[in-house]
Amino acid sequence: MVIPLKPLSRAKSRLSDTAADGVRPGLALAFAQDTVAAAVSCTAVADVVVVTDDELAARELAALGARIVPDAPGSGLNAALAHGAAVVREKRPRTPVAALNADLPALRPAELAVVLGAAAEFSRAFLADAAQLGTTLLAAGPDGELRPEFGVDSRSRHRTSGARELELAGVDSVRQDVDTGDDLRAALALGVGPYTAATSAGLLIPGP
Repeated sequence: MVIPLKPLSRAKSRLSDTAADGVRPGLALAFAQDTVAAAVSCTAVADVVVVTDDELAARELAALGARIVPDAPGSGLNAALAHGAAVVREKRPRTPVAALNADLPALRPAELAVVLGAAAEFSRAFLADAAQLGTTLLAAGPDGELRPEFGVDSRSRHRTSGARELELAGVDSVRQDVDTGDDLRAALALGVGPYTAATSAGLLIPGP
């Protein structure tokens, strides 16, 4: 499992309507901590690799059991994911590999296992986010390349690239990434992990 994380100081700018500049880095770290903790606890995940150059995040996520890989390409999200996938396969050749967003604070290990099990039926597969525009998980089988196309409208791009879209019910925690205040409210309604719960407790989150 490869999880990318940009430097915390640049993370979650779209949460500006909900969290001040000084709060957003802590929220981004909390999202990542809850995501990594759930992934590490998932029985279907053998290894969690976090690609980041953020020193604080690296320390905190390593303490949860993640293996930290510097973002050597330094060329954006998809390059970081491809690099992380290559690192995974250096250690475990021909192993299935998956990319997962770092902002899934409500992630449930059992739901993640369901998604990975479904993805294993295909050479390459993805799960759309709750908004049905982006992607929260992309997986490749043992003989496939990840070929990430994350970013704006990544659901459409992953479909066009030949990846199979997973149409699964009951995996809302794997779909609910957090970019906006509305996303955070939706994640809180699902039930977030302890790091996000603690960090967001003092926020005044306005309604729609």
